[in-house]
Amino acid sequence: MPRFKITIEYDGSEFVGWQRQINGISVQEVIENAVKSYCQIQTTVHGSGRTDSGVHAIAQVAHFDLPRIDENTRVRAALNAYLRDFPVSILDAEKVRDDFHARFDAIEREYLYRILSRRAPAAIEKARVWWLPRFINEEAMRNASKILIGNHDFSSFRSSSCQAKSPIKTLIIIEINIIGDVIEIVV
Repeated sequence: MPRFKITIEYDGSEFVGWQRQINGISVQEVIENAVKSYCQIQTTVHGSGRTDSGVHAIAQVAHFDLPRIDENTRVRAALNAYLRDFPVSILDAEKVRDDFHARFDAIEREYLYRILSRRAPAAIEKARVWWLPRFINEEAMRNASKILIGNHDFSSFRSSSCQAKSPIKTLIIIEINIIGDVIEIVV
């Protein structure tokens, strides 16, 4: 069976996260249902990582096996047609080698954290920022972030059943940008 890598964008507001769960609908579940509607088989969609409830993705990678050979553009269009009732979009689909794995072949990940630092709560951006109704010291944040750059042991943050080869992770960059009342942190 051909393996397809997909690049996904989604608004996580109405999902319990990436991974299929019994307590609500997940991003993985709606994509698996779209694949099933498209090919009439149940398949597992493997993500490059798992997001928590309410977390959004701009370009998350996943893969699945398709029981037939189709053009990349057809796979993308078909999945998007079946996903139209959900805030999920397949940005790209491409056939990849049979041993490609979205999680284990990932060489880096990038995260964007947004903090709204003002007295008034968020209205329009409510699902896209963390609101702190107080002043954040930008200089102190920049200075503190410097100690996070480099290699660190994350053993205390992972479960005993974690499949990662090593608890040592490298943080290459922390970029802090202030845009009005919003602090954007790229890690």
